[in-house]
Amino acid sequence: MFHPHPPPDRGPILLAIAHGAIASQLGMGAPPFEVEPWLQEPGATFVTLKRHGLLRGCIGTLSPRRPLGEDVAANAREAAFHDSRFPPLSRSEFPDTEVEVSLLGPLEALSFDSQAHLMAQLRPHEDGLVLEWGGQRAAFLPQVWDQLGDPGDFLAHLKQKAGLPGEFWDDGFRFARFSVMQFQEPAGVGHRR
Repeated sequence: MFHPHPPPDRGPILLAIAHGAIASQLGMGAPPFEVEPWLQEPGATFVTLKRHGLLRGCIGTLSPRRPLGEDVAANAREAAFHDSRFPPLSRSEFPDTEVEVSLLGPLEALSFDSQAHLMAQLRPHEDGLVLEWGGQRAAFLPQVWDQLGDPGDFLAHLKQKAGLPGEFWDDGFRFARFSVMQFQEPAGVGHRR
C-alpha cells in the first residue's frame, strides 16, 4: 500500500539516497544507507536542486510506479543531469548544490465549470497542480506558490509551462491537485556528508 507521508525522520534517508545517486554519477563516493522495507513500497517523488537559492534542476514522477527508493535515486539523477533547462551538473557545482525531495500524495481530480471556479478551489502553498490538455501536461509543486502567490499567476504560468498561452482557457482542461511532504538538506551541506 502506498504511504504518501512517512514519518519525518525518514527524510534524511530520502535525502541521502538522492544525494548519493548524484555523487555516484559524478564518480564521487556516496555513503551507504540501510535499505528499509518502506523504501520498497511504491512512491512518487520530485527531486529539486538549487544553487545559491536558484533552481538548478527539478524532475519527478506524479504517480507511484516504482519503489520509493528507486524513484528518488532516478529523479535525482534526472534533475542533476537531464533537466533540459540546464546543462548537466558538474563536480565543481555539486558542493554548492542543495537537494530537496518532495514526496507526493495521491492526485485528486478537480471538478470545475470555469477558470474562476477552478481558481476558487486552489489552496495556495498547500496544493500542487497538474494540468492536462490536448496531449500537453505540466505540473507545479506546492513550493511554486512561494514565487507565484496569486492563483491567477500560478495558473497562467502552469499553462505556459505546458506550452500554452497564459490566458488560454478551454473546457477540455483537466486539473488534479496533490500535496507533498518536503525534505530539504540544511544549507551548505553540499557533498560534505
